[in-house]
Amino acid sequence: MTLGSAIRAHGHHPDAGISATGQAGKNEEAERYAMHAFGAQFVEVEIDPGTGEITVPRALGVFAAGRIVNPRTARSQFLGGMTMGLSTALWEQSTMDPVTGHFVNHDLAEYHIATCADIRGLEAGWIEEDDPHVNPMGTKGIGEIGIVGTAAAVANAVCNATGIRVRDLPITPDKLLCRGL
Repeated sequence: MTLGSAIRAHGHHPDAGISATGQAGKNEEAERYAMHAFGAQFVEVEIDPGTGEITVPRALGVFAAGRIVNPRTARSQFLGGMTMGLSTALWEQSTMDPVTGHFVNHDLAEYHIATCADIRGLEAGWIEEDDPHVNPMGTKGIGEIGIVGTAAAVANAVCNATGIRVRDLPITPDKLLCRGL
């Protein structure tokens, strides 16, 4: 059963318990068209000039990810990815003991990640997109799309605010202070 025939048979809001199955063969269109999800992230940063501490009061991500089947879980996936990107940009760093070769920050007490308190305004949304070439449902992967764009947006916002381009993550206060913040 195709998506179109399932919608015709059951409507856009099917009764509980109704199911449909389907299958799709090899996508011949993949040779001719790009089938990727895309996103754009924007962040606002505040930087303490005395300590170099960076905070992110607001972040926004807007994505083009094909047909969104479940808006609630898609929004959670986007927000989770953006939170992970914030962690990557500002805190996540593995430290290895040069003598033993073991990681010295091997638990969450010492390996810092973003929490809800680290960002006051986090928003994610998507544009309605109908991609008839990607697959019969028109869906695309959204697994990690929020991560890299957020880290890049933080790095660009820090550069815009300070004039200092940091090219290795995380962007820690010492990297700003040693370059003349």
